[in-house]
Amino acid sequence: MKKYLIIYITLLLYSCKSTNPKDPDLNTPSEIASEENIKTYFKATGNEPFWELKIGREKIVFTSLIQGKENLSFSSVKPVRAMDANIKTYKAGNAESSIKISVQQIECQNSMSGAISPYKVSIEIRNNTEKNYQKTEGCGKYITDYRLHDIWVLEELNERKVFVADFQKELPRIEIHAEENRFIGFGGCNSISGSLFFENDLLRFNNITSTLMACDENNKEDKFVKALQNTTTYSIKNNRLTLSNPSGKLLVFKKVD
Repeated sequence: MKKYLIIYITLLLYSCKSTNPKDPDLNTPSEIASEENIKTYFKATGNEPFWELKIGREKIVFTSLIQGKENLSFSSVKPVRAMDANIKTYKAGNAESSIKISVQQIECQNSMSGAISPYKVSIEIRNNTEKNYQKTEGCGKYITDYRLHDIWVLEELNERKVFVADFQKELPRIEIHAEENRFIGFGGCNSISGSLFFENDLLRFNNITSTLMACDENNKEDKFVKALQNTTTYSIKNNRLTLSNPSGKLLVFKKVD
């Protein structure tokens, strides 16, 4: 009897531990990656010696094989954008060290792997006891918000609710593949596809193409596609994806999968 009681108590304790939502063992690799992605929106690496940079909403972290600069962390700062080019500059510091980061939108090739990235990254870093900055270069990319990776069906167009009667067959939808920065979907009459351009909270739908089926006169597909093309920002709340630009709200989608 005592033996069975011990087994029962052991199983009970194990069950309680397993259902604890704060137990880190319950986090799947994808969940951990998702949490990391929403905090870190830009990553870069360089070689000779190896280094890695992560820029997030809370911290800038620089790790490397450079002696004295193996693991440096700074509070996040807002970048300064150049007036005549897509170059962003970050300047941060703490009690021990300082860093200057330049992110330029230009094709960059990794010096060892040969992999191509869309951004060239230049870094100047020093400990505050040093007189001069040490310079290094590498390549980087923005990490598209994983929450966009879903199927979304249109609910509002230009701040008005839409109905199936506004389109040829059914409501428009988009299926976003965040890791590949692309999307496919249905515009209300034709199939559509294109690429995504993502920089932190900036989102654009580029290179939109569609099939060439004839559409009814009153079909609002053209307005839908135009709204996609004019999108610059987004927000996600309550299973709704809202696309906007400085003029206002353009599109509202509902998550369906």
